Amino acid sequence: MLKKISVNQLVLGMHLKEFCGSWMEHPFWRTSFILTDPKDIDAVLASSIKEVWIDCAQGLDVAVGELAVSEAESEAKVESDLKVASEGNRHVAPVTAAVEIERATKICLQAKQAVVSMFEEARMGNTVDVGGARQLVEEISDSVARNPGALISLARLKKVDDYTYMHSVAVCAMMVALAKQLGFDETQTRSAGLAGLMHDLGKALMPMDVLNKPGKLTDAEFSIIKSHPDEGYKMLLGSTNVDPMVLDVCLHHHEKTDGSGYPKGMKDESISLYAKMGAVCDVYDAITSNRPYKSGWDPAESLRKMAEWTNGHFDPRVFQAFVKSMGIYPVGSLVRLTSGRIGVVMEQTGKSLTTPSVKVFFSTKSDMRITPQVIDLSRPDNTEKIAGREDPTKWNFTDLNELWSGFSKAPW
Repeated sequence: MLKKISVNQLVLGMHLKEFCGSWMEHPFWRTSFILTDPKDIDAVLASSIKEVWIDCAQGLDVAVGELAVSEAESEAKVESDLKVASEGNRHVAPVTAAVEIERATKICLQAKQAVVSMFEEARMGNTVDVGGARQLVEEISDSVARNPGALISLARLKKVDDYTYMHSVAVCAMMVALAKQLGFDETQTRSAGLAGLMHDLGKALMPMDVLNKPGKLTDAEFSIIKSHPDEGYKMLLGSTNVDPMVLDVCLHHHEKTDGSGYPKGMKDESISLYAKMGAVCDVYDAITSNRPYKSGWDPAESLRKMAEWTNGHFDPRVFQAFVKSMGIYPVGSLVRLTSGRIGVVMEQTGKSLTTPSVKVFFSTKSDMRITPQVIDLSRPDNTEKIAGREDPTKWNFTDLNELWSGFSKAPW
């Protein structure tokens, strides 16, 4: 028997089935567990959640004489209730990047904490709660729907020590954006996002000194790292109701179309569309992020380099869709305009891949900084165009990330 109760009725020993409300409103990344720690109840009471579903077959019932808010014989009523609550709390109308960045920052912060917890559970040999992860994917997917570039770009601002965790968040967001570009329906899009979030789960079992090694890996160390798709796949098999797309991407996101990838050495026709999507998103975030052994590449330069690898590494159709979802000049790219001014891309305008919104802040003619000004290159009255990419390492602009995001470093 499933019962919806007030949070004030919670006691230790109850099996908490689901929270009634958005994932962002409660402090837990997972949703189905037995309450064993008084601090967990305190955390629920301190949140904005007012009601929860409990499973009386797996834990304690309400006290004799107390009434539940609602009861259900099966999970169908619970799912319906949560769907209504979730849809009522989510607003997915398009907004500007400046508006979405504040909310996306909060999502990234909580998402990182959720992924850290998920990896810790995996290291301890516990079953991964895929259901809890789905709620996280919903929030990320909604953020991408409101503004595709905000969260994806913010997730790139990861600290070196947080790379593995924020990488999962970034790939999740990019998989959602790519799925939308490829015409996936809502269910498939959420599955793609979940696959992105879980794709590197196997790294939870990799030795930390190898995972975060600042130099080149030895052959033996690389052999260890190459085992992470298999390890993640085996962990996910131990969970219940895991989407086949999630299993597929977890196991095959390092396969290459020419057969030189791992762990199976599969070739183009044998690799699923979903795994090909995972491969593109995985590589883009890896090369644009700061790592222990190198600084991340400029977003636009990264796409240019990846375009050179499509023959043998990526599926051309998937890569082209990825570029359309990100823009030829993704957020954070350093560009030079025809006027000689240099700026950083703020967001895509949706009208053309070559006409994003750019914040100019430097004049090459006077060789000096100028008052920052945002220019929408897609406006009919605009006379400027992007003349080309600029290499950030040549200019040494120390505040480049702050110019487009408002943050000088990762805010988590």
